[in-house]
Amino acid sequence: MSETKDLSLFLDRIPYARFLGVGVDRRGNEITTVLRYKEDLIGNPVLPALHGGAIGAFLEMTAMAQLAFETGIDAPPKPINITIDYLRSGKPQDTFARAAITKQGRRVATVHVEAWQEDKSRPIAAAHGHFLLKQPDEAEA
Repeated sequence: MSETKDLSLFLDRIPYARFLGVGVDRRGNEITTVLRYKEDLIGNPVLPALHGGAIGAFLEMTAMAQLAFETGIDAPPKPINITIDYLRSGKPQDTFARAAITKQGRRVATVHVEAWQEDKSRPIAAAHGHFLLKQPDEAEA
């Protein structure tokens, strides 16, 4: 996958990504995913703060998009496990994330993701996950 349009189509196959409104921006050889703010994403109206589940799902989808971007897979990879560190409250504004594949084998990939809002050096959450990659013959089954 080399085009932002292809990555957008990849994310459109994930119903929850469509519901959250996750978008993707490609600049050179890097992609950044965007979680556009909407009131439905607020989990704590007192602060107000973004819902942790929405942030966690956003991080997971960012990892999947990075895997699609770097490997060219068509089918979303299956999460084996994912650990999320919530570092700061998510403010009611757009959130951005970038992922890096730290290790990739034939069937399993390890991905690290960080999300931020105003300042990339002050992430609001980070994730570390392992994903099962479908082999070309398995994707058809």
